[in-house]
Amino acid sequence: MKFAWRVRVPFCPPPTDRTRLRASGLGLLFPFCVPFFNGRLRALLVAPLVLLPLLVQPAVAQAAPATEADMGLYTRIGAINVCIARSAGIEFDKAVAIAGETIAQVIQGQHGGVIQQVGTKALTIEELRKGSINSAVLGAVQICPKEVPAEVTKKVNDLMKVKGAAGAAGTKPAATKEP
Repeated sequence: MKFAWRVRVPFCPPPTDRTRLRASGLGLLFPFCVPFFNGRLRALLVAPLVLLPLLVQPAVAQAAPATEADMGLYTRIGAINVCIARSAGIEFDKAVAIAGETIAQVIQGQHGGVIQQVGTKALTIEELRKGSINSAVLGAVQICPKEVPAEVTKKVNDLMKVKGAAGAAGTKPAATKEP
């Protein structure tokens, strides 16, 4: 036994259905029925309708810079991704790289690479990746320190102490290597 799984809706209903449609008031849906609307001509008539949404789309609005709240959210999401990946047994470097790339792509896509805290200049994707990886590491140390290797945790804590001491003294910290 053969089953017809596709439902075919004809463009032009059969004559018996047309009279029934007119009697029910739905004849307005088929005010005319031309048999040559089948096949290629129908495809030619439908093609502009398919392309119309692409032509009518509004211009892309200028993306707003990422605010401090946005950056906090993205950092937390990246850190949680690192924690989840580490608990699943993925290497720390891979987990951080994936989380950093995710954050960088979101900032690039949603905000055009502009971060309010950094300035009005759009950052390159490479600059976004470096900063995003650092943010993911810092967040992971805060959220799930057991999933972060001990040497990375030590580097981050030392860096935070140096920055905290410099911030309390009101001076800029000396250039230090980020983890």
